[in-house]
Amino acid sequence: MNFLKGLAVLMLVALSFAASPAQDAPFRWLPPETNSILDKIYGGDAQAAIEAAQRLQRENPQHPLGYALEAEAEWWDIWGSSAEYKYGMTMARHRGVLAADRRYLELAARISALAEAQLKDQETAEMKFFNGMGYALAARLYGLRVENRNTARAGVRARDNFARAIALDPDFADAYLGLGLYNYYVDTLPGIARMLRFMMGIPGGSKTEGIHQLKIAIAEGILTSAAARFYLSLNLHNYDHQYKAALEILLPLWQKYPTNPVFQLAAGDLYAKLGQHEMAVARYRAAAEIPVHDSECANHLHKLAQVSLAAIGSTEPR
Repeated sequence: MNFLKGLAVLMLVALSFAASPAQDAPFRWLPPETNSILDKIYGGDAQAAIEAAQRLQRENPQHPLGYALEAEAEWWDIWGSSAEYKYGMTMARHRGVLAADRRYLELAARISALAEAQLKDQETAEMKFFNGMGYALAARLYGLRVENRNTARAGVRARDNFARAIALDPDFADAYLGLGLYNYYVDTLPGIARMLRFMMGIPGGSKTEGIHQLKIAIAEGILTSAAARFYLSLNLHNYDHQYKAALEILLPLWQKYPTNPVFQLAAGDLYAKLGQHEMAVARYRAAAEIPVHDSECANHLHKLAQVSLAAIGSTEPR
């Protein structure tokens, strides 16, 4: 994965939320149904999550949260329908522009616009976080579409907002997800991408610091703990080949959300890399047997589960 695509995955940030809102949360508006929506997203029911997120939008149309949750639900469908099994792992890879992208990008722009409107009245870590989320959401889709300059511009803006959120509130753990992914990816650049980074004025980063920041988000994030866990696992698998560590980080996700084929496939990939054939087969079969919710994403992921099983020589029925 090149830097600009990796920078987009920074932006896979976007909002894979999982923890319960705390009483002293830095978010001024975090309604109780937030967790239910997140469970729908991670449980693989994007349509139900979108409908619930849109209800939040109607209740508080000037707050970014409802739009961010809808965009996150949309993203997992985009990710799943764009995923490929290659080099022993399933992940989203490059694709072209689709008409359906328009709604997603409109949501990303809306999130940043709403946050910026509130920032004009008062600068808060919460709205800096959401402003960064809006740019992050856009950047990850641009990266998927190989729109390198758009990816870089949006990625740097996201990073600047996350950094400012931390400056305003050093305990704002959710912002460490964006900073952690940025630092990790920038420090994994190949030579030609480093030159591009210099030419475009993209700030540098540190992989060690990025991993540390991701662990903060996992341990303390109110909204981003699951995202940090998934992408740290993905990075340790894809870049560092630390399969055992990646699996240990991933385990809580596929155990909590067994109906999400993405997590099942990721676990299967890691078991396969570790030589644990029976465990890999079990996870791939679980992904293949998850009920389809009549979506392109679900059907595509089912097919990838069959491809994964074939790749490790296990195509027989359970």
